[in-house]
Amino acid sequence: MELTLSIEELCKELNLSTIAIQYHEIATIAAKEDWQYAQFLQELLSQEFENRLGRSKHTLTKLAGFPVIKTLEQFDYTFSIGVNRKQIEELSNLAFIKKHENIILLGESGVGKTHLAIALAYKAVQHRYKVRFTTISELLSQANRAKKEKKYDSFLKAITMPSVLVIDEIGYFNMSKEEANHFFQIISKRYEKSSTIFTSNLVFSKWVQVFAGDKIVTTAILDRVLHHSHIINIQGDSYRLKEKKDQGVLHSEIYKFEAKSSSFDNQKQELV
Repeated sequence: MELTLSIEELCKELNLSTIAIQYHEIATIAAKEDWQYAQFLQELLSQEFENRLGRSKHTLTKLAGFPVIKTLEQFDYTFSIGVNRKQIEELSNLAFIKKHENIILLGESGVGKTHLAIALAYKAVQHRYKVRFTTISELLSQANRAKKEKKYDSFLKAITMPSVLVIDEIGYFNMSKEEANHFFQIISKRYEKSSTIFTSNLVFSKWVQVFAGDKIVTTAILDRVLHHSHIINIQGDSYRLKEKKDQGVLHSEIYKFEAKSSSFDNQKQELV
């Protein structure tokens, strides 16, 4: 005996969840407007595709691990010095991912490096690229743990998977020789296979101090990082401090700090 399945059951078997929910409503519209069968089918499949695309983007965004969502539209080009809007717009077409090129964002804290890094990576997610965001401290912590747990090969394999890897905050602390070697291994694994976005508060001439003072390792790292790369050197004051100034908070905090310092000095004099 031939088994006859309902539309809902067929959709469930074929994993067409959107069609299962919307087919009746779309069929009603199609009947009223006298659609052709091909138009009706195209609308059903388009709804299913759009829904799946949305779910895919949501999942990829969650897996990326962004600390916060930033977009290129939110970036203030009038505040930061050294950011070429045309260059950023060209990078936003994501051709650098297909070419396995890197992006290096240099500048002091608060000038917008992380904002641009996240915004470009988020744009990649919207085009269904696999992305991962991490700070250098988090990345090295994971490498150290993987080494201790004898899962280092699996760690290195996993780190090559994202089409775009964002490594934030290079230069905020100096690495041990083992950590510098971890970083070299990570860069080597991804070299010319995928794209990495770096942010650093240090110019390249000072990177040697970060990598345990090892000139050989630093040269090897920079050789791979800078090859096929786009360098953006951002100058200017901290945007976060600018916001505080605009709100009048910074002046208030400075006043409190100076008052505390004055009180502390007076107490020291009384003790003397």
